[in-house]
Amino acid sequence: MVATKTNLPAVTTTKGKTPPSAIAYPYQKIMGNPDMGHSPFERDSYFSTSMQEILDRSTHAMAARFTGGLSPSALAGAYADWVVHLATSPGKRLQLVEKAVKKSLRLANYATQCAQNKNDDDASPRCIEPLPQDKRFSDPAWQTFPYNLLHQSFLMTQQWCHNATTGVRGVTQQHENVVEFATRQVLDVFSPSNYFLTNPEVLQKTVDESGQNLVRGYQNFVKDFEAAVSGRKRTDNQKYQVGRNIAVTPGKVIYRNRLIELIQYEPATEKVHPEPILIVPAWIMKYYILDLSPENSLVKFLTEQGYTVFMVSWKNPDPDDRDLSMDDYRRLGVMAALDVIENIIPNEKVHGVGYCLGGTLLTIAAAAMCRDNDDRLKSLSLFAAQADFTEAGELMLFINESQVTFLEDMMWEQGFLDTKQMAGAFQLLRSNDLIWSRSVRNYLMGEEPDLNDLMTWNADATRMPYRMHSEYLRHLFLNNDLAEGRFLVEGRPVAVSDITVPIFAVGTEWDHVAPWQSVYKFHILSDTEITFLLTNGGHNAGIVSEPGHPRRHYRLALHKLDDRYKDPEQWYEDTTEQEGSWWPEFSAWLKARSGQQTSPPAMGLTDQGYEILGNAPGTYVFQE
Repeated sequence: MVATKTNLPAVTTTKGKTPPSAIAYPYQKIMGNPDMGHSPFERDSYFSTSMQEILDRSTHAMAARFTGGLSPSALAGAYADWVVHLATSPGKRLQLVEKAVKKSLRLANYATQCAQNKNDDDASPRCIEPLPQDKRFSDPAWQTFPYNLLHQSFLMTQQWCHNATTGVRGVTQQHENVVEFATRQVLDVFSPSNYFLTNPEVLQKTVDESGQNLVRGYQNFVKDFEAAVSGRKRTDNQKYQVGRNIAVTPGKVIYRNRLIELIQYEPATEKVHPEPILIVPAWIMKYYILDLSPENSLVKFLTEQGYTVFMVSWKNPDPDDRDLSMDDYRRLGVMAALDVIENIIPNEKVHGVGYCLGGTLLTIAAAAMCRDNDDRLKSLSLFAAQADFTEAGELMLFINESQVTFLEDMMWEQGFLDTKQMAGAFQLLRSNDLIWSRSVRNYLMGEEPDLNDLMTWNADATRMPYRMHSEYLRHLFLNNDLAEGRFLVEGRPVAVSDITVPIFAVGTEWDHVAPWQSVYKFHILSDTEITFLLTNGGHNAGIVSEPGHPRRHYRLALHKLDDRYKDPEQWYEDTTEQEGSWWPEFSAWLKARSGQQTSPPAMGLTDQGYEILGNAPGTYVFQE
């Protein structure tokens, strides 16, 4: 028999042997295997691929408008994990049944005691006490019948749901946190404090004022609704205004690029320390949290201590800025500011100060500078800033692959993360204070919101460019690249351990954005002298801690290069609490690392092209 000639291609390896896959090659080619060189007619068209991506991203972006930027898939995945593991944990279910029975009996016994002591509501010991930070039921009116039963029943239900959503073996920690958090948000909707008929404080106020509180509440609701629909802020209730009574420390804008304005503040003393201070604030909000009212402005305090202060004021990004990257923020922000300061005050090193995200960016810039032998920094001060994001507080509830992809698709359509979408996530973290309690005060009690300077700043959010925010979430939150030496600057990795200048790190006790234990990790990451200070207060109020502020205290300790490591709990126990503001400690730390005072530098430098462009607070801070 003569072998027939086939049209199959000869497929051989480098050793002349036909691989086993060769027999399947014609079939794979016909079916369009992308690795087998099929014809252009069999490939997915560019149009098909583009339409698939556009359709998916647009669908997610549309869904985000109804979910406030929260991914339904991420939430569903967390609940599925919890439900499956709870369904296969009969012991946990039996425990929950037992707890439900015991709580029901305790509540019934409490109701019986209240009935017997109806003339003395305080005589019956309560079943459960609210958490220290929960002030919803602190008024004595909540201890009278039937409101005592209502709020006790609610708190016990809340406690049981916490038991049900936590401690289920096999559920991942993040899924457990998400389920517990989401369940708590749903329960808070049904708190008796939120409703007219079940809130004794509202009822009493309505009687005392003949319903006028409800009239004022309705007016407040209409004003807030009109502002929300129009996309504009309410101005009728704002006694603090930028440039009038906040952000008023005298200064000049001496430099501007597409991303920042650089403010140089006027000296407040005849002599100043030769080393200037550069403050890099977070770009998630406007810069002036460190320059609020004159009485609680850190900028004003530092100028009065004899320092030349420069401040970065970030632009509020718009759709044209969608492709600004993290490295653009480093180059056009930190490095551009340092270049300007170097020209105005030559031959002097700079004290770098960073707050929140600005501190993280300053850490990246400092690590890259040390890597490249750029020694322009004298010291590094980081306020509520993180370099390791494995314990980045309750914000990690919103950070996983599903959630980040959802946010990316939402930003892809808009070109940025909107201020409302960003503010919604932060409000959810403290929904009792920022949503429900505020709604009760404004709409049921009829109280006109009285915004202080910090609250005014907190409502002045900025947008986040698509590319930068995506890089920030992925490289820092998801992958923790900075802490693990994978974060790239100009194509090469940087390491926090390369930083050799002394560090002054500040954590706040009640920080839900950058927990102080996370800030404390600079002790592990860095290879230099660290002064760590822990102050009471939250992420914002703990930093704004001017001298004379009531009920302030802090702990402070120096960690030298050859000292042994202490974990945060041991550090807390070993460090003595001190009363008062931490700002004088910060000033003293800077002074110990600064030279003898000399004449102040000129404001700007016209000869070098840094002419005065206007008065502080500049123009970028007013962008909406």
